[in-house]
Amino acid sequence: MRRYISAYFEDEENLLRAAKDLKEKQVSIQDVLTPFPIHGLDSILGFKRSNIPMVGFISGAIGCIVAFGFQSWAFIVDYPLFIGGKPHFAIPSFIPITFELTVLFASFGMVFAFLIRSKLGPCANNPIHDERITDDRFMIIIDLDEDGNQDEMVKEILAKEEAREIKVKEIEK
Repeated sequence: MRRYISAYFEDEENLLRAAKDLKEKQVSIQDVLTPFPIHGLDSILGFKRSNIPMVGFISGAIGCIVAFGFQSWAFIVDYPLFIGGKPHFAIPSFIPITFELTVLFASFGMVFAFLIRSKLGPCANNPIHDERITDDRFMIIIDLDEDGNQDEMVKEILAKEEAREIKVKEIEK
């Protein structure tokens, strides 16, 4: 069993102060759930910059190469057509399809990268900590040690920042 504390906040400023105090005390914050992005929360939690834009660039470049390569092969090698004396390798005519496949590959690459990184998708088994998460409040989930040494300190910090419904819960690992 894994023990954790969940607490609601009605104001994002209180949540930021509580997260900062908990990080200063070396307390492990499992997750913070909010209805909208909070400026500065990612730096407090120690999150690094996402690699999803790089995945989008790489998958877009693959889409560009696939589209241009397939069109070049089809119109030059496999099935060359003589249309009004135009050359077989007419780059301007390849641009629309190349652009469309670049955007398609980039968007699908970023969606799949996001789903994998966020541990979402059909096989995901993420616990639901509370049914009201992200409705109109902010929630912080804090990992606790097995012995219960941190319980009172964490509850004190959360209460100082006006947290609501501070609950100790257990879930299976």
